[in-house]
Amino acid sequence: MESQVIPPDSKSLLLRGVTSRRTIKDKATQIGVSIGGTMVFVALLLIFFYLLYVIKPVFDSATLTPANTIAELSDKGVSLMVGSDEQNEVVYRVTQTGEVQFYNAASGKQVLDFKPKLPAGVQVVSSSRSMPDQQMFALGLSNGEALLLSIKFGVSYPNNVRTIAPEVSYPAGETPLLVSESGEPIEHISFAYNPSKISILFQNADKQFVLKRFEGEENMITEEVEWVAEESKLEDTPRHISKALITPYQRQLMLMSDDKVFVYDIRYMDETSLFQVINLERANTHVTDIQLLSGASSIMVSYDSGEIEQYFQVASEKGRLYQLIRNFDNVPPVSSMATEFFRKSFVVGSPDGTLTLLYTTSHRELLSESFNIGKTQAMGFNPRSDGLVVETAGKLHLFKVNNPHPEVSWSALWEKVWYEGYPEPKFVWQSTSGSDDFEAKLSLMPLAFGTMKAAFYAMLFAVPLAIAGAIYTAYFMSGKVRSVVKPTIEIMEALPTVILGFLAGLWLAPLFEENLPGIVILLILLPTSVLASAFGWSKLPRNWKNRLPETYQELMLIPVICFVGWFSFAISPSIEIAFFGGDMRSYITNDLGIPFDQRNAMVVGIAMGFAVIPTIFSIAEDAIFSVPRHLSNGSLALGATQWQTLTRVVLLTASPGIFSAVMMGLGRAVGETMIVLMATGNTAIMDWSVFEGMRTLAANIAVEMPESAIGSSHYRVLFLAAFVLFVFTFFFNTIAEVVRQRLRDKYSSL
Repeated sequence: MESQVIPPDSKSLLLRGVTSRRTIKDKATQIGVSIGGTMVFVALLLIFFYLLYVIKPVFDSATLTPANTIAELSDKGVSLMVGSDEQNEVVYRVTQTGEVQFYNAASGKQVLDFKPKLPAGVQVVSSSRSMPDQQMFALGLSNGEALLLSIKFGVSYPNNVRTIAPEVSYPAGETPLLVSESGEPIEHISFAYNPSKISILFQNADKQFVLKRFEGEENMITEEVEWVAEESKLEDTPRHISKALITPYQRQLMLMSDDKVFVYDIRYMDETSLFQVINLERANTHVTDIQLLSGASSIMVSYDSGEIEQYFQVASEKGRLYQLIRNFDNVPPVSSMATEFFRKSFVVGSPDGTLTLLYTTSHRELLSESFNIGKTQAMGFNPRSDGLVVETAGKLHLFKVNNPHPEVSWSALWEKVWYEGYPEPKFVWQSTSGSDDFEAKLSLMPLAFGTMKAAFYAMLFAVPLAIAGAIYTAYFMSGKVRSVVKPTIEIMEALPTVILGFLAGLWLAPLFEENLPGIVILLILLPTSVLASAFGWSKLPRNWKNRLPETYQELMLIPVICFVGWFSFAISPSIEIAFFGGDMRSYITNDLGIPFDQRNAMVVGIAMGFAVIPTIFSIAEDAIFSVPRHLSNGSLALGATQWQTLTRVVLLTASPGIFSAVMMGLGRAVGETMIVLMATGNTAIMDWSVFEGMRTLAANIAVEMPESAIGSSHYRVLFLAAFVLFVFTFFFNTIAEVVRQRLRDKYSSL
């Protein structure tokens, strides 16, 4: 049968058809790969800009917007306190005589004028207000009694319309409290209130300050609170008192005289004593006011020069004493000051109408703006801190406040901050608490440190094993064994990290704690026994070596490793009893003074090392195995030993791939979540000790993101943590690529 001969023209047409199909496929593949790569790049950019979009509001400045001015005041005198309800619909003003005037914030019309119920012929001789969050004030009467009043706002919805109903109540009863048994007028009154205890300070006719405390006891029959009083006269008080403050917990009393503050311990009425005098004297300036910051742990001091200082108690050799913590300079001269209900923000007003909003802990000036409203005389926030009432020369000015994230600043995130109650400035991450007075501490330094610590110990464990294993597998191991070993190690990468974390936290961590001496012995004996086995093998007669096929020589180490592991754990209890009194953990903690956590960096390093080893091993082994054979053969032919060939030819040629493997492993370790979440105590501490845990950026995001309120400072700082993690991985990958390219260019001539 004769074969069919294709004419020349048909052959060219066939080749053209094949070529055109290949060209189309190549072009389609090129376009597809280009689109895929571009979409990956676009996705990364979208993630980057979305993170910035969420983070940006944290660093925005606060804003004050004038809402309305109420000029028709029934009393043009200086107010005791001003404020508004949560919705900024009703503004109130309390006069020095106890009269409370409520105004509609929108129309400026008065909606209620409350006057306290006083006994006939009795007048108000002094008044005082509480901390802002209580919205209370006290009146000292001419007959030796005191009356406590509280401002409240009832909310109702008749016909689905929100209605704010202001009212003034009597928290201690409508009957005034008898403060002075002799009936002398209550001068210079100051007070603190809680439902079971009331403390009232006043000055008697002898110009001596007296502290009266009322303990509430509920009558089981009438369910009325009966107040039992006790009295204490304060000794060595200054004569000219300009202001007195009692902390809400009624533990301390502060008297300001000239430029000094006298602090008294009033926890026990029979043991009241002066325990500190704070000297506030400054050159060319005088104190204008002192106030307690939210939580009553800090004293804010304002000067007529514009300087503002914060004091709170710090542990010292003489006990907890008030100490200057931080000051705010470049503030306009201060005529009045007001603090928020629950946060550490405060506002100061100046004689020229400038309002300055500041935050203590972040040491941040949020706003300073002149509104040309005249000298500020009194100011007050609403409970939500989104409204501010300012009184100036017979007018009330209502401002809308936008200040959602005052506690966040670059210094608060990355520098040490001195928080209330702490002995010194520290890096602290503590985002939540069960107390209303709690201040979120959002330093990212402990999280970034924990991320680096976890990655360091994981790489310390993984890199030597993975690189050494890759070298032996690619260069020395027989092909038959390599075909089993390499896939087996690569399959390890498929293990879910949640399983590794589960095993590390519930099995490995207790195992390490119970066998600490065995772990130390294992770390010493294991490399020693491997080297000793290799040395002994090299000294065996040749005929003995030939009994074990060369293909399986490396398998002889398996029984050695198993025996060393068993022996280390078997001897561990005996070593612990002989040298550490039966408890090595107690020895480390008590005798060496090293804190020990069961779930520590050692456990994390080993568990995360097992997760990282397959990545490093696979990439490094491929790089070493891919070194052209003619390079190693040529080296051996020139008389170099296998070790010389490995170190001076093979590893140098494969160094770009090995470095990429290490950096890929580092990127994996930095971004690991589940292992560090389950195998550490998640304590945000900064200590390199292998016996202590840590908290990483990734684990912190996983733990706290579901609990954070959307749009809160906590929520946005968690996104900032994600952005920092994104920058970390991008930085490492960029360095890896740059170094890899340089190594490739350097050794490409080989």
